[in-house]
Amino acid sequence: MSHRDHYDHFERFRVRYSEVDNQGIVFNAHYLTYFDQTITEYIRALDFDYRQMVERVGVEFHTVRTVVDYKRPIVLDALIDVGIVPSRIGNSSLTWGLSIFYAGQDELLATGEVVWVCSQRGAHRAHPLPAELIDKLRPHMRAA
Repeated sequence: MSHRDHYDHFERFRVRYSEVDNQGIVFNAHYLTYFDQTITEYIRALDFDYRQMVERVGVEFHTVRTVVDYKRPIVLDALIDVGIVPSRIGNSSLTWGLSIFYAGQDELLATGEVVWVCSQRGAHRAHPLPAELIDKLRPHMRAA
């Protein structure tokens, strides 16, 4: 998922001083912060109420895997677009595909993957994904 046109949803960020290291580039852990914020805003854009689902259905999600492939450095004050797409919907797992580009450009800066597992609230046991979430995601799904 390294092409910008693979994504139909983007979140834009400006790289802040607190996010760069002594080399003047984004510190590696902040890529996961960009990914996490993008997932949160994407779910909001789908008009899906995560908190209501937790209360009503009694399930929540745990991040079980993250991958970041760093392609090019991202520098202080850069405007970046993080694209997101659901790339795999399993029985109890959901895989998000993400890529980072300079704002409005095709240059690929990083790619990543975040895997969530749906679990019974408080029990930490796998639970099938809620049908209402699958229904929201399936029209936007693209294979990795």
